[in-house]
This record gives sequence, C-alpha cells and structure tokens, in this order.
Amino acid sequence: MKRDQDRTKLLGRRAMLLGGAQVALLATLAGRMYYLQIVQSGRYTMLAEENRISIRLVAPPRGRILDRFGVALADNQPTYRVVLVAEQAGDIESTLNAVNTLVPLSDADRRRVIRDIQRKHRFVPVTVRENLNWDEMARLEVNALELPGVSIEQGLTRFYPFGESASHVLGYVGAVSEDELKQMGDDPLLELPGFRIGKNGAEKAHDTELRGSAGTSEVEVNAFGRVVRELTREDGIPGQELVLTLDMALQDLAARRCEAEQSASCVVLDAWTGDILAMASMPGYDPSAFATGLSQQLWDEYRTNLRNPLVPKAISGQYAPGSTFKPIVAMAALATGAMTPETRVSCNGQYDFGDVVFHCWKKGGHGSMNLRDGIKHSCDCYFFETSRRVGIDPIADMAKKFGLGAALGIDLPGEKSGLIPSTQWKRGALGQVWLPGETLSCGIGQSYVQVTPLQLATQAARIATGRAVVPRLVREAGIMTKDLADAPNAFPLLDISQKDLKLVQDGMFAVVNEQGGTAFAAKISEPGMQMAGKSGTSQVYHMSQAEREKHVKIKDIPWERRDHALFISFAPVTAPRYVCAVVVEHGGESQGGGSAVAAPICRDLLREAQKRDPARKVPPTPFGRDSTSVAQR
Repeated sequence: MKRDQDRTKLLGRRAMLLGGAQVALLATLAGRMYYLQIVQSGRYTMLAEENRISIRLVAPPRGRILDRFGVALADNQPTYRVVLVAEQAGDIESTLNAVNTLVPLSDADRRRVIRDIQRKHRFVPVTVRENLNWDEMARLEVNALELPGVSIEQGLTRFYPFGESASHVLGYVGAVSEDELKQMGDDPLLELPGFRIGKNGAEKAHDTELRGSAGTSEVEVNAFGRVVRELTREDGIPGQELVLTLDMALQDLAARRCEAEQSASCVVLDAWTGDILAMASMPGYDPSAFATGLSQQLWDEYRTNLRNPLVPKAISGQYAPGSTFKPIVAMAALATGAMTPETRVSCNGQYDFGDVVFHCWKKGGHGSMNLRDGIKHSCDCYFFETSRRVGIDPIADMAKKFGLGAALGIDLPGEKSGLIPSTQWKRGALGQVWLPGETLSCGIGQSYVQVTPLQLATQAARIATGRAVVPRLVREAGIMTKDLADAPNAFPLLDISQKDLKLVQDGMFAVVNEQGGTAFAAKISEPGMQMAGKSGTSQVYHMSQAEREKHVKIKDIPWERRDHALFISFAPVTAPRYVCAVVVEHGGESQGGGSAVAAPICRDLLREAQKRDPARKVPPTPFGRDSTSVAQR
C-alpha cells in the first residue's frame, strides 16, 4: 500500500515537472512569437517588402543640343532593348542560347554580356541587345516566362538629325568602357544597361551637364524576379540643354561646300561676338551609328580612309598657312619700321640668298612691288625681302597677337596649338640655331609654321576688327529669339597700330575686288556685301629637279602629295563683321589653288552669312539635304 502511494507521488512529481516544462516551453514559444510578430514586425515586414518590391534606377533623358535658333542638333528617340539580370537568370549560356532563338546574337554580343556580368554586380541588369524592332520585342515578350532574368526595357537613344554635317562639332555618345567606369565610378548611372556618355565633340566636353540625374522606379516582382507592376515612379532630372552658337543653315551649307572637295574644313565667325556660326570638317561620319553601335566594317572604313573622316580638321588639322600668313609679316614689317607702305622690292621671279635661289610663284616675276601690291598679287619675292629685314622673332611676336601658335580654348576636345617658330623655340625644341634662310621660308607661311583653320579664322577676325577676338561655341544667353544687342567692341583692342592695320586691310581688299588681285574671280558682286581676303597655297611635297625638268604638273602627282589650298576673308568691307577661313587639303592643283578652290567657298559662305540677318526672330529656311526644313526636322 505504501509502495503504491510512493509510486503515485513520484508520478505526480514527474507529471508536474513535465507539465511545468511544457508550460515553460509554451511560454517561451509565445514570447518568441510575440517578439517576432509584435516587437520585430516592422523589421520583417520591411524584409518581406524588399523581397517583393524592387527599387531600380531610371536613366534621365540626355539634354538636347540646339543651334542658336533652337533647332535640335542632337536629340533622343525611343528604343527597345533586352536586358539580363545574372542572379535571376541561372545558367547564363543557356539563357543566351534561348534568347538567340528569338533574336539573333552575335559572338561579340555574347562576349560583351559575359564581360559586363563579370565587372558589374550580379543584380545589375546588363544589356544583351539594343535597338530591337517591334517584331523582335514582341517575340521576346511572348516567351517571357521561359526566359528567367530576361526583360524588355524601353529607353532612349541619341539621334543626330543632320548626320555628318556637324559631326565633328557635336561628337557622339557610346557605352561606358571599363576604364571610364573606374575613373567615374561614383555615378550609379554609369552601371545602367545601355547608358551612354559623351565620347567626342560637344557631347564629351559637356557630358556632365548633358547627363542629368537618375530617377527611381519601385516595382513589384514575383518569385522569379519578373516585374508584376510598377508601384511608384520618380523621374530623374533631365540633362541640361546645350545651346551652341552654330547657325545650322549656314553649317549645312558649309558642310555641303566642303563635301564637294575631297577633304576640306572651314570656319565662319561673327567677329563682333566671337560666335562660331559654322565649323565644318569633311568628310564626316554619322554620329548616330556610334550611338547605336558601330559595325566593324564601318569602323574599318572610317579608320582606313585617307581623307580622315574621324579627325576634326577645323581644330586639330595643322597646316602650313602659305600666303595667308603674309598679312602677319606685313604687320610686323610696319610695326618694326623695316618696311614702309611705299618701300619697293623688285621681283623678277627669283630671290637670290647666298647660294640658295628662292622662287616666286609667278614665273617671270611681278616687277616692282610696294606693300599694297605685294599683298594684292601675293608676291613671294616681296615677302622674302620683307621677312629678311624683319627677322623671325618680331614676326613670331606679331603672329601670336593674332591668335596663332597657341590653343584658343574652344569647348571641344582635341584642339591643337599649331606652331609659330622663333629662335628660342628652335634652340629649345631642336637644340639648333636659327638659320637666316629659314626666315625667308617662314615669311611666306612655309617651313616650321603650322596653323589650324580655327586659328586662321581668328587671325582674320582680328585683322577685320583690330580687336582680340576669341571664338566661342556655346552661347551664354541661350537661344537667340530677339534682336542682338552685341556691339562691335566686345573685345579689347590689340596692341597694334590701327593705321598699319588699315593698310593691310586695304591690301586684302585689293586681293578680291581689284583686277589683277589673286582672288578677283571670287569677289562678291552684291552691293554692300563685298569681302576682303588673302589666298594661300601651301606646299606639301617638294618636287625634285628631275620632275621639274620633265615639267611634271601638280595635278599629275598623287592626291596626298598635292598642295593645300587656303583662303581667309572678312565682310562686309565697310563694317567687317563676318569672317571665314577655308582649307582644302591637297586642293592646290594649280598655282592659284587658294584663289581658285578655297576662295569661292568663302565667298558663298560670307554672302549667305550677310543675308541671314541675326535680328530675325524666325530663321530663314535652312539648306537641308532634302526638301525638309530644319524647323520641321
């Protein structure tokens, strides 16, 4: 009996302990559930929402580039692209194979996708293929459930309505390279699929302003990571619009006139304001092709073309100026007193200097020349003697006052400085002393002298106004919608004699407007629009004595060995405002290369610049490559 009671007590104690343990366990579970569901509810709700809701960056529209009248030179147009998120796709190769059955992928596309996945976070979408047409986009959307991690995005691609007409000014955009990502990796926009940055021209120089700021999109996704719906969206801040000083009508005319030559460049300036109204380098390239993805075949064509379509010749082409340099020599001669306007030099077709004979371009010579005649007829012998008397250093000092020998600081990458030689330069750069005979060659714009077309236009602007004109490409006051208040005194006067400058201007007037002037055939006949100018033909290839004896003509030698043809000009001569400089590479097929080839281009551009009254609120219909006006485009 007692044993039964002890056993009952033992079982009771054990039951109580077990019950207590159960109560304690239930209490612990209840407490944990309270902690998780009540205390930590906010945290786990957030985690659940993060698994269900994805926040993505939205690329902002790139800022447009406009001409001075508001005509779009670089714009955006809608496009479709297929993107892939590596962490959702699983086997990348299998996924790409599946996509390839619907839209073709090249080996280059595959390599690029693998490379982008390796260098980016696996949750960042990478572009598989861009610029899908409607049918390709529809095929992918229909098969979306069989393509985990693959989705279609609608974006914007850069579009250049005028093609190659202003390609070297505008530049182009392209995908962000690995090196660029490392250099500019602080901007999350750079990792977005299909994002483009400026690679050249104004697109590169002003990329930060044009790029804008990213927006955000909050989307609901399912278990497979596919977007179910967009919950909220905050658009990014579009890039700033960039207003250039270009007049697209004049730019298009300049491009077409230069395109008629095999390789040419030109610059038209408003000398009162420094505005670049046109700056063409031809042949050009299609910037839209770079924005959408340049084919290897087209790249090879651009790269191997002897006419260098990828080079912005107007700012980076460096040429011997030839006789367009003679006004600088004349100014130096007058400033130093080495020559007076009446000093005469006899030209019989050659100039003997020690054992060396320098030849004038005109066989038989020009006879007796003074300053005005020397400029008008571009007499080499006159300027051989003039440069000998002046010396290279005063000539170099004068050239620098007129904008030669140093970069002008234009808002474009790739500008070259040219070269104005001096005794100090040769000693420092070559470790040699200056030779007197080199001064004679420099005196007619040959030897070491190198200039860019933009510098030639600046030289012409400073000759036309007597002021330190500095060219600019970006308008500070935005689109021109009202009369200009600009006066012809926006720049300080040059430290030169205005009287001497008038003498040189008069000589350049005679070049174009008087019978016997080297560019008389290219004069502007309309009253009040006359231009003044100076022609030049710079030697590229020196003919051997044997070739001279065989009477080999310039046009009989290969194109790349022919002389360059140049011309600088300003108009109207009564109140100079517009200037133009033209360089036609290897265009000097005759002794009058600059006058015969380059001067007519200047004439046409200056005449049109004067016709286009800048005070007009609505610009005239531009010269398009088809019947569509710029306003309609």
